[in-house]
Amino acid sequence: MPVTLTYPGVYIEEIPSGVRTITGVATSITAFIGRALRGPVNDPVRVQSFAEYERIFGGLAQDSTMSYAVFHFFRNGGGDALIVRIVPNDAAAATGTVGGLDIEATNEGEWTNRVRVTVDHNTADPTDTMLFNLTVAELSGTNLTDDVVATESFLNLSVDSTSTRYVGSVLANRSQWVRAGTTIPASRPNEEAVMLTGGDDGGDLAAADYEGSEANRTGIFALDKADLFNILCIPPRTRENDTETSTWSAALTYCKNRRAMLIIDPPSTWNSPADVVSDSNSSSGVFTVRDENATLYYPRIKSPDPQQENRTETFVPCGLAAGIWARTDTQRGVWKAPAGQDAGLRGVTELAYKMTDGQNGQLNPIGVNCLRTFPITGNVMWGARTLEGADRLASEWKYVPVRRLALFIEESLFRGTQWAVFEPNDEPLWSQLRLNIGAFMQNLFRQGAFQGSSAREAYFVKVDSETTTQNHINLGIVNIIVGFAPLKPAEFVVIKIQQMAGQVEA
Repeated sequence: MPVTLTYPGVYIEEIPSGVRTITGVATSITAFIGRALRGPVNDPVRVQSFAEYERIFGGLAQDSTMSYAVFHFFRNGGGDALIVRIVPNDAAAATGTVGGLDIEATNEGEWTNRVRVTVDHNTADPTDTMLFNLTVAELSGTNLTDDVVATESFLNLSVDSTSTRYVGSVLANRSQWVRAGTTIPASRPNEEAVMLTGGDDGGDLAAADYEGSEANRTGIFALDKADLFNILCIPPRTRENDTETSTWSAALTYCKNRRAMLIIDPPSTWNSPADVVSDSNSSSGVFTVRDENATLYYPRIKSPDPQQENRTETFVPCGLAAGIWARTDTQRGVWKAPAGQDAGLRGVTELAYKMTDGQNGQLNPIGVNCLRTFPITGNVMWGARTLEGADRLASEWKYVPVRRLALFIEESLFRGTQWAVFEPNDEPLWSQLRLNIGAFMQNLFRQGAFQGSSAREAYFVKVDSETTTQNHINLGIVNIIVGFAPLKPAEFVVIKIQQMAGQVEA
């Protein structure tokens, strides 16, 4: 507010600078969708280590390809993941009745059969017939006397629905394992201990479980509940099956709407590069989802399986690839290609197929990124193209780092310019937008994200009467044009050598 001038002297008035800092968004939050031993269903849960994944979702499991993908992700440098656990239609949560109180597990799975629920009356006021204590324990087995793994205790619960300690409300808000069922007695339940029963993991997942329902926010659409993710991985339904093409198509559409990248795994039928080339010429399979927001790595990887006495097993590479993307982002930036000698495959003993340079030369031009083994260097990621990066397509989004940088800028500017909505659409607004967006782009330029020796060569921001005409103003539109010169990876290094003719001294 202007200062009211009432007395002779000096007045201080603070004037807003007009600078609204645009903060770059995260670049490597990776979403995983699939089966897990336990945990919330169709609800994206953020985990930042594999230990945290183990605590919430139960760790590695033979029939959970997702668990291994997450394991490879964190092992290779990933630091931020969103886990969406899905279950088949025939999965069930265990239930039971303890002292007349119905109890049901919070989510489906065989693990819920190891939950013991105990009621006692050792409350703050043992004479109050509405109060009781409830102890929930996860056991090592399904018998009441098996060893206790972990417990939850809820003291002074009440069956009175008007109480602040009402059992239904307290369990719904605080318990990770159980909820009160429909039958709640009029007075406190009898002292008793029971095992919940009826929990079932169900059969194999179906494509529909992954593709989900937008209305119900299930499957892929469960990610609507998440604010941001940058990479999506969908490991196969089982070790013997591949992710269906329909699922890849649905996932790609969703990723494009959310400005995210999709990492596609190679089908199990690709036993050699010849199979990859053959499929690339067909009108079916993973190549039907060619797009600048998708990328594919070949071959699969072989790694020790802690669930099989560390015997070497074959796994899909999506989690490992996402981990290397995250590692590269941290070390160099999203504009650096996640490939080369620095992109070593951690925890990989060998590749499912060892390619030659000639075979690599067959796959690179069709937009398939290769995993290679080299002497001394070992196993590395040796490709950085999108599926739109086939030579014959001549796409401007040929390279993964170029596409990811564009998505990063788009998402950052989308979030960082929300303040401009409903502001007066004239030169003061335009100048503020130029200032704020220019500062953001200049910061990226200083970090080495663009080509060019000067800011003028590296990027431009245009918001003026040329981009926003009077007709646009009348329609409530302000147009901002942002251009940048991306860094493209040195995919082919050519060294020319010639002999120097002997010089004859005069």
